[in-house]
Amino acid sequence: MPTTLLKLSCPDHVGLLARLTAFIAEHGGNLDEVHQFTDLEAGWFFTRMAVETQTLRVPLADLRATFAPVAAELGAQWSIRREGDKMRVVLMVSRLGHCLSELLWRWRAGELGCDIACVIGNHEDFREVVEREGIPFHYVPVSAEGKAAAFAKIERLWEEAGADLVVLARYMQVVPEDLCARWEGRVINIHHSFLPSFVGANPYQRAWERGVKLIGATCHYVTAELDAGPILEQEVIRVEHFHSTEDLLRLGRDCERQALSRGVRWHLADRVLLHGKRTVVFRD
Repeated sequence: MPTTLLKLSCPDHVGLLARLTAFIAEHGGNLDEVHQFTDLEAGWFFTRMAVETQTLRVPLADLRATFAPVAAELGAQWSIRREGDKMRVVLMVSRLGHCLSELLWRWRAGELGCDIACVIGNHEDFREVVEREGIPFHYVPVSAEGKAAAFAKIERLWEEAGADLVVLARYMQVVPEDLCARWEGRVINIHHSFLPSFVGANPYQRAWERGVKLIGATCHYVTAELDAGPILEQEVIRVEHFHSTEDLLRLGRDCERQALSRGVRWHLADRVLLHGKRTVVFRD
């Protein structure tokens, strides 16, 4: 059934939910699903509403135009879109392909509501895998002396692809600060550790050295501060004293696949609302 999604966050006050549902009802909309949460400490309200599209009495553009002054009065960040209007996604990869393969498989199976516009790699390793799916692959090498030029080209490719979302599927390059700022809230990364523990490189080796009993992975938005962006999802698995570093790598990659695919799916479904360094995720 076609669905129109309203996502909104704003300062909290009495009657907010009633006002929003009344607005939908005034335009003939029948609500299929409503999620709402109030952060009492921050005084902030969050909601996601799914409306049966065919019940709305006005076109989408008119609904947005009518809602805009209401949102402005509320001081809200908001979006209204048809669920069927798929986001365009660019995937970034280096030399580890487990996260890329997971996303491609779920996309092919119809579990990710998006169009994959292209894949960009700083190595050629996965060109054949990507092109076999009928997806363009772009090779953009990144060297220390040519990093600025490489990321300028990468951003042009994002723009030419009309990217709504960029996913770093174990892309092992640090995104420049200015690019993070311009694409805030639109770049997702998977970190091979249960953040905020063991940030940076070689987290499984350091986890093994510390004798940890749980390892995990963290799906988060990319910010200028390395591995410190708002967290969408995390996955953990128990490990034992007899597990080697290689065992931790194998188990950790399972966590990475699961955390990243869930985080991407929730972003694509407008189930994630950003607020400062935190997220509100209305899970399905």
